Amino acid sequence: MAALTPLDGGGIKTSRASLIGGIAVAIGVFVLWVALARDLGAEGALPLALGALVAGGTGLWIWRADL
Repeated sequence: MAALTPLDGGGIKTSRASLIGGIAVAIGVFVLWVALARDLGAEGALPLALGALVAGGTGLWIWRADL
């Protein structure tokens, strides 16, 4: 019995649209993070650095998962 194989080789696709979407989501996540941090009274560089890490990770995931 023949096994089914994807036509594209099964690799993860990373299109330009997915890259732009990942960047847009990362910016949106960072803006929301900063707004929430200010609302909760968190000040300083640490909340911004954590927000940048979370936003970057989310944007990278969106880009690599081709969502």
